[in-house]
Amino acid sequence: WAGLGYYVRARNLHACAQQINRDFSGIFPQSAKELAQLPGIGPYTAAAIAAICFDEKIAVVDSNVERVVARFCALEKPVRQARPQIREYLQVQVPGRAGDFAQGLMDLGASVCTPRIANCNVCPLGRGCTARAIGSPLRFPLKAAKKTRPARFGHAFVLRRDDGAVWLCKRPEKGLLARMSEVPGSEWRAQLPEVEFPAAGEWALAGRITHAFSHFRLELNVWQLSISDAKPSMNGWWCPPDSLAEEALPSVFRKVLAAAGLP
Repeated sequence: WAGLGYYVRARNLHACAQQINRDFSGIFPQSAKELAQLPGIGPYTAAAIAAICFDEKIAVVDSNVERVVARFCALEKPVRQARPQIREYLQVQVPGRAGDFAQGLMDLGASVCTPRIANCNVCPLGRGCTARAIGSPLRFPLKAAKKTRPARFGHAFVLRRDDGAVWLCKRPEKGLLARMSEVPGSEWRAQLPEVEFPAAGEWALAGRITHAFSHFRLELNVWQLSISDAKPSMNGWWCPPDSLAEEALPSVFRKVLAAAGLP
């Protein structure tokens, strides 16, 4: 399950239930404004719940809806730049049955006005669609120039005990991969930091791994060291090799262990 976001979703669900019990007397909030205050619920999810479950007159905008509006209005700017305009335009159009309207638009974008095919002949909005009127629906939405994904660099340290156990730590409470397990490592920086080994010994470079996060690419030098039963100075625990599969190890650290010859 690592790498799919289930760990953070489970934590958010628990925190969400606690906050509803504490701040809303155990009653699930019904407005998008209140829903957006809950952990793990952003503007889109808050609007979707409020509209679909409680018929609040609020625009629900996902990628499918953005595409439909961009074509209907023939927006001459990429969706990323036009999002406030799309939301403002759509908010005026929301009818009394806000939930049906939201689901209808999302279904329209998913099945009729799709990224590669604009099936204008069966589209219920075809008559008023500007992109169809000018004969080029697939030109919209305009594509934004791709940004170069920045790179970060660092070191990862695999300490192995004589019996094969691996020293693991827990990541910080907040931030990327929060509270998940990891091997000791350096900070991830724009330039490779100087290596500072977490324990004395004859460290060996086991290899290098690359991992792509959504907003940056990470390259890690993987170092390994076999030590005795002595406990390293940093907080953590010894994990037997046959228990590694049960640890909440993100994909990037499973790559690190694989580079060090561990399954």
